[in-house]
Amino acid sequence: MRQLSRAADHSKLSLAAAALLALRGPHGRRAARCGLCAAGVAAALVNAVLKPLGRRARPDRAAARVPFARRVRMPSSRAFPSGHTAAAVAFAAGAGNVLPAVRAPLYALAAAVGYSRVHTGVHYPGDVLAGAALGRAVAAATGTRCAPPDAAPE
Repeated sequence: MRQLSRAADHSKLSLAAAALLALRGPHGRRAARCGLCAAGVAAALVNAVLKPLGRRARPDRAAARVPFARRVRMPSSRAFPSGHTAAAVAFAAGAGNVLPAVRAPLYALAAAVGYSRVHTGVHYPGDVLAGAALGRAVAAATGTRCAPPDAAPE
C-alpha cells in the first residue's frame, strides 16, 4: 500500500493510465484527455481551494497505532478532502465516460488509491469518501468539454 500511495503522488498513476489509453487509438486518446482534464480540475480544486479552507488535521498515526512499515511521508496540507482520491476518481470517471470498457479497472485502481491513503495513516476514511464524491462530481461537470472528438482524417 505504501508503494501504491506514493505512485499516486502527483497523479502519476493517472498519467501512466492515460499513456496506455492513448495507445488504443482515437477513442483511447479522447478518454485519456477527458480523464486528465477531470483529474487536473479535481486536484486544483482540492489543493488550491478546499484544503486551505479546511480545518481537519491529519490523523495522529502514533495514537492510531499505524505501524511504521505502513507509513508514507506525512503531507503538510490539511486532511480534508483526499486529493489523491479526488484526482484518481475524477480520472476514472472522466476516462470511463468516454471508454466504458476501462471504467471498472480504473475505478478499482481509484478505490485502491483511496484505501492506501487510510492504510498509510495520512487520511481518515471520511476524507477519502469526500474526495471520491468530489472527483465524481468534477468528472460529471467537466464531461467531455475538455476533450472534443479527434478530427476526422482528411
